[in-house]
Amino acid sequence: MTYSLYQRYYRILFVSVLLLLAFAGACDQAAYAQDGSTAYNYLNVTSSSRIYGLGGVNITAVEDELSVTDQNPALLGPEMDNQILIDYMRYLGESNFAGVRYAHAIGERGAWSAGIRYFGYGKIQATDEFGNMNGSFSPSDINLNGSFSYDITDRLRGGITMKMLFSNYESYSAFAIGTDLGINYFDPDSELSLSAVVANLGGQLKRFNSTYDRLPVDVRLGIAKMFTGLPVRFSITAWNLTKWHLPFYETGDGTSDEPFVIKDKFMSNLFRHLVFGVDFIPGDRFYVALGYNYKTRTDMSTYSRSFVSGFSLAAGLNLRRFNVGVALGQPHSGATTFMLNLNLNLNDILN
Repeated sequence: MTYSLYQRYYRILFVSVLLLLAFAGACDQAAYAQDGSTAYNYLNVTSSSRIYGLGGVNITAVEDELSVTDQNPALLGPEMDNQILIDYMRYLGESNFAGVRYAHAIGERGAWSAGIRYFGYGKIQATDEFGNMNGSFSPSDINLNGSFSYDITDRLRGGITMKMLFSNYESYSAFAIGTDLGINYFDPDSELSLSAVVANLGGQLKRFNSTYDRLPVDVRLGIAKMFTGLPVRFSITAWNLTKWHLPFYETGDGTSDEPFVIKDKFMSNLFRHLVFGVDFIPGDRFYVALGYNYKTRTDMSTYSRSFVSGFSLAAGLNLRRFNVGVALGQPHSGATTFMLNLNLNLNDILN
């Protein structure tokens, strides 16, 4: 391909990104012009067991497995050619999430992926305005997504994800479009990874009713670093950067009759924006990941949270033809979450 054709494709991509940003901005302005609340918060629940083990939010884990691209399309690359990711999550209550995604290389510098994820929340009793029981219903959401990434330089990669969001809650339904924009810088010599993501730009095209529900638009920054001779990678991810104040109520152990105390100090706000993660990677075959999410812990302060609330753990095994990963978390003492990933490489299976 000639250099002029490359320039042409870059212009097309650049204009497309500008149009998407303009569309997202228009949707967001429409949202602020009306009384609406943030919905679609299931978009913040990762499909990656590795990311879940790193605290649930991570945009810097550079690996050759498709699952790490969940929250940053710039981590997608041609090294993931012909991979299939199958994920399952047992979430809070009766919620069960599952999905599948496929990736394919475009030459030596680009890649695309496509996937679908289903969010089921179990059965809920249906009542009328007088409290009479009218059977039950099963609310659900579907995320149909596609991603594209391209190596801008040998160390810099950009990516974009488009998401079509379908919701069905009893007799109500809605449809929205969302976009993630990501960029990653990775230096293989120093094992340094730096990323930035603008997540969930977009808005509703079909509403449940007259109320406009906003997508959880977010700006995220991340850093990850390995050190020579140490098989450990440390990562810090900053999220919810569209707002500084993230107050919460501290209720102690729930046994006191004292009024709830609101926490909105500098340090509590700072740490509610940060997610800490560490991977132990002794080789190519195995890893263990541990994460701490202070926001998850403090969000559970009104419930019977346990000592491990806010912590999460994951482990993965790389076999010849596939990778398997599992993750566990316990936001509060009454709920344990479990996630399973199966990452298949069709190139290895078919050869």
